[in-house]
Amino acid sequence: MKNLSKLLIAFFPVLIFAQSGTQKEVNHQMQTWVSLNSVTKFSDHWGIAGDVHIRENGFFESNNFYLLRGGIAYIPNASVSITGGYAHMWLAPTKEGWSTYADENRIYEQAQLITKIGKVSVLQRLRNEQRWQEKMANDTPTGELRFTNRVRYLASFNIPIFDDKKMPSLVLSDEILIHFGKEVVYNTFDQNRLFIGIKQNVNPKLSFDLGYMNVYQQKYTGYQYDMNHTIRLFFYLNSSLKHSIPKPAVHQSGDE
Repeated sequence: MKNLSKLLIAFFPVLIFAQSGTQKEVNHQMQTWVSLNSVTKFSDHWGIAGDVHIRENGFFESNNFYLLRGGIAYIPNASVSITGGYAHMWLAPTKEGWSTYADENRIYEQAQLITKIGKVSVLQRLRNEQRWQEKMANDTPTGELRFTNRVRYLASFNIPIFDDKKMPSLVLSDEILIHFGKEVVYNTFDQNRLFIGIKQNVNPKLSFDLGYMNVYQQKYTGYQYDMNHTIRLFFYLNSSLKHSIPKPAVHQSGDE
């Protein structure tokens, strides 16, 4: 996992600059992103993962997407988990006057590792997604699908800033997303997500993080980008069906 992170960091500038020579266009916009992410263990090493996401343009002015995701997690110990499952997205139209949502179906596989550097908890996640995106024309589904395979690497740092565990901690994270497919010609780099905020425990099972996320996404044209300045509020619910089952790991980072 460490070697992979070094490779992605080294490869990242190449992905951005070795694209189209056309002058870059960057669209700045504000968004609000709210989600609930859960892991429920039903045995010592197995659990059900599920999350729901709503991303809005502006401060809940208009919808950007809805997403539901579920999966089965194998959790050999408190530091490692392996999850696979299915997700469905309803993507709101971006063209003025359009009203029809586009569907996206995904299958995903991921591996997650939690380690510690002193008091700092470090979460690393590698996720692979197979995505079938519905193509739209004139506000109508065309019946055609765009297939891509997307690879994502996330590094998240949970940094205690108070001795009292009831007080919030600082969260810093960054995720790089790259994708491949016959229709991915100019934007192998898909997006980068940088987050800074606080994490607060509500009780032993429920916590949330709140802060600013910068989502920098390259479009299929290769020269057009979205710079999304995002208010992010993510809730995390960790539970077990029986008291005798160990609880899932506390450090989580869920996103679309």
